[in-house]
Amino acid sequence: MLTVENINVYYGNIHAIKDVSFRVKKGEIVTLIGANGAGKSTILNTVSGLLRSRTGSITFLDEAVDHVAPHLLVAKGLAQVPEGRRVFLQMTVEENLEMGAFTRPKSEVDAGLQDVYSRFERLKERRKQVAGTLSGGEQQMLAMGRALMSKPQLLMLDEPSMGLAPLLVEQIFEIIRELHQAGTTILLVEQNAQMALSVADRAYVLETGRVALEGSAQEMLNNDQVKKAYLGA
Repeated sequence: MLTVENINVYYGNIHAIKDVSFRVKKGEIVTLIGANGAGKSTILNTVSGLLRSRTGSITFLDEAVDHVAPHLLVAKGLAQVPEGRRVFLQMTVEENLEMGAFTRPKSEVDAGLQDVYSRFERLKERRKQVAGTLSGGEQQMLAMGRALMSKPQLLMLDEPSMGLAPLLVEQIFEIIRELHQAGTTILLVEQNAQMALSVADRAYVLETGRVALEGSAQEMLNNDQVKKAYLGA
């Protein structure tokens, strides 16, 4: 579904991403794990068209998308839930969700809302509530629901557990499992390596902008280097 080959991304003179390559197959959860500043979010922002690589290629559904505008990528079936949630704080829950359907025909919006409300009952209860008054966990659910309104074939999640209490982290990852079981392909960026590896099929470990390790999630859970650096073992 997604193939990233030898991308190099810079912030001015800072070489942030160095010859990174990875793949996501249909139906998988693939996770990118690594320390703060390893380049995880930069990679997602490059895939979604918010940043550009100086080299290499990005292919989505057998189409080169290196220079496709972000809103057109959403229409092609690629949606990103950004780090920090970034919901529209002055708009209601339902208005936020409707914004997520901007690439879909108007005739599909009501069905999309009902689908999101069936997954996130708390959002249904708060559909007329201003998003800025929601808790952090509720805002994360809203950001995920907004992305799902675009009917993505690939859902990219950037640090979905950030700033959440452990109980809410469990709830968010249970939702990720349910989305996966329903057939959604997911690219997950997450600092909580234990939780990420518990839901993923495969993993790539990033260190200072490079892929240091790759393999199945189970292999990463059993890897001594990963245990010591990311799993507190």
